[in-house]
Amino acid sequence: MSSTPYLMKRRNFIKASSASLLFTSINPYGYDFFANEKPKKVALIGTGWYGTGDLLRLIQVANVEITALCDVDEHQLNTAAQLVAERQKNGKKPRLYADYRTMLQEKKLDIVLIGTPDHWHALTCIEALKHGAHVYVQKPISVDVIEGEAMVAAARKYNKVVQVGTQRKSTPHLVDAKNKIINNGLLGTVGHVDMCCYYHMRANGNPPEQKVPEFFDYEMWTGPAPLRPYDGLPHKRWWRKFREYGNGITGDMCVHMLDTVRWMLDLGWPKRISSHGGIFVDKDGKSNISDTQSAVFEYDDLNCNWQHRTWGNPDDPDYPWAFKIYGSKGVLKGDVMKAEFVPVDGGDTIRFNVLYEKEKYPEDVTEKDIELHAAPATRRHMIDFLNAIQNNTKPVADIENGHISSASCILANLSMDLKRPLTYDPISRTVLNDPEATALLQREYRGDWKHPHPERV
Repeated sequence: MSSTPYLMKRRNFIKASSASLLFTSINPYGYDFFANEKPKKVALIGTGWYGTGDLLRLIQVANVEITALCDVDEHQLNTAAQLVAERQKNGKKPRLYADYRTMLQEKKLDIVLIGTPDHWHALTCIEALKHGAHVYVQKPISVDVIEGEAMVAAARKYNKVVQVGTQRKSTPHLVDAKNKIINNGLLGTVGHVDMCCYYHMRANGNPPEQKVPEFFDYEMWTGPAPLRPYDGLPHKRWWRKFREYGNGITGDMCVHMLDTVRWMLDLGWPKRISSHGGIFVDKDGKSNISDTQSAVFEYDDLNCNWQHRTWGNPDDPDYPWAFKIYGSKGVLKGDVMKAEFVPVDGGDTIRFNVLYEKEKYPEDVTEKDIELHAAPATRRHMIDFLNAIQNNTKPVADIENGHISSASCILANLSMDLKRPLTYDPISRTVLNDPEATALLQREYRGDWKHPHPERV
């Protein structure tokens, strides 16, 4: 199976994508989308840290009315409702729901944002699409490959825009670096990519089993996933430490960097994926995700290598979560805070710095737990999403590209588990010549929950 043509090598030039036009085709500085129309009706499923943050960024750039919020944690839900009432123009509190299915049946919605844990992305996204809403869903889009295939199929069947929260494609300094360095051929022939994450972000405690509090519906929170013994509220990051709900550091952090590199270099599905790793150092806690892992995503004449460690020091302290694209004429390094091009001929380094918008959006400064460096990128990502809705076009982080990046990381974990390389064919939706791996592309759902399938959405 061949990969998407690698235009940089063959032409030394990559045509500007829709992302490259982001800052010329639309106003990136808080353009009030739908200002002259009735407010778009919006709901959020999953009112935790990132879901609420995404919603607040949307309120900043568009004429929307948040009519509903959904969460299984009453405390979290009420906190989000109060914050929304303070921020949205009409000052109203949204209607609150504990079950997304009831909300979608009762409310006619234009847009649904999904900020749930990963194991809920597929079912909520597909159901929202069926009810006629455009969807903004966080990454990774799924916990297994077939879930992602079903999400793509549903978006196409119902002709709705689905934007994935891989907002590096809308990060101002990275868009600038792509335009000025890669699109202008300054890298020359690209032959290697390194990507990494060395954050100590793998919670590894041993909390005791507890009684589920009355304000939290743990059965519904778990949904289609395996039911673990309850050992405390799973949010903010505790749930990410378990393969029951996600795909570890690779699914959480590699998906961003791989997606960014794929966008910058115009890469599609990897030809082959291999990965090795495990729990090598932090063995004492409950977490079952790897603390050490490497992966190779193979393309024609190009390998994209991933490495993470949740212990020790980073190889390059200036770039602890980053990508480095190596070309015959230089290297482009990038992360969420900066980018730099270092030419091989000894010429001057070209630097790109993060953009903050504290003066324009002073509410950012006092918002709890906000990632100030990411807020401008998320606003631009929302603007791109809204622009796609308005013009019936695909957004910069369309669901299909989000699926490729997410599924590639899922396949890397599967390769690590099976201890062999995998070649995925998206046409047949199989791992070539590997029935065992193919059977693992769709995991079993718990209880009465029905796993979505691309031919039955």
